[in-house]
Amino acid sequence: MTSGVLCNEGQNILLPRPGFCLYNTVAGSRNIETRLYNLQADKNWEVDLAHMESLIDDKTACVLINNPSNPCGSNFTKAHLNAILAVCERHQIPLISDEIYADMVFGDQVFTPTGLADHDSLAKQWLVPGWRMGWIMIHDRNNALADVRRGLFALSTLINGPCGIVQAAIPKILTQVPADYLPELNAQLEQHARILESELNKVDGIEVISPQGAMYVMFEGIANDADFCHQLKWEENVELLPGECFNYPGTVRLVITPPKDILKAATERIAAFCARHRK
Repeated sequence: MTSGVLCNEGQNILLPRPGFCLYNTVAGSRNIETRLYNLQADKNWEVDLAHMESLIDDKTACVLINNPSNPCGSNFTKAHLNAILAVCERHQIPLISDEIYADMVFGDQVFTPTGLADHDSLAKQWLVPGWRMGWIMIHDRNNALADVRRGLFALSTLINGPCGIVQAAIPKILTQVPADYLPELNAQLEQHARILESELNKVDGIEVISPQGAMYVMFEGIANDADFCHQLKWEENVELLPGECFNYPGTVRLVITPPKDILKAATERIAAFCARHRK
């Protein structure tokens, strides 16, 4: 909805690489050009600001960030968010901040929302896949986005909303969930992430990029990520997503939500697979 209301056909939108593949699909369906700015693996997947700014021209309609990130599992600092906002401010273009994994960060990490309001999602933070209930928050100090607000309202009438069961559950989810739920969930997810990180870093040729939040781990060192994932699935019954799905070949993405014993079994199978096929 946000890309549809901000971008006209023939304009371009800046998207992260690696990044969630649906952004490209949505833009392409509206004949919006996608320009991919680089995230830097060696800097906890921070944005390459110079590269981002080099992609902006008079047809750039908006910039999109995803924080915490799918697939990277990264979490931007407040200083880095301010640097991104400074780029947008210089060029007077709006920023779409996809914060579906808001507050899902590990250890002493602090999640900083881009706007003043908190952003949440039922499907992610409350672990109910398929409950596609979320919120669009407009941060607009000077009422410059009045037409955008009206456009979003109009576009929302084209979409069949969540069913009555999902809507009826929201008040209890938002008001009766214990305060310790999210910290305990994040601590459990971090344990899972560290298991994957520790075990996979023992495999020759694989380098895990340490996650800071969300539900994912990525590792590098794969010559052909699509073939790797295909063969791994058939030989070891472990399913991963190739990095090419996120415009970042040579990597794969793992989901960290399964139980710890399942994750350990998966890492053992990945290690055995790599030992057989390593060149």
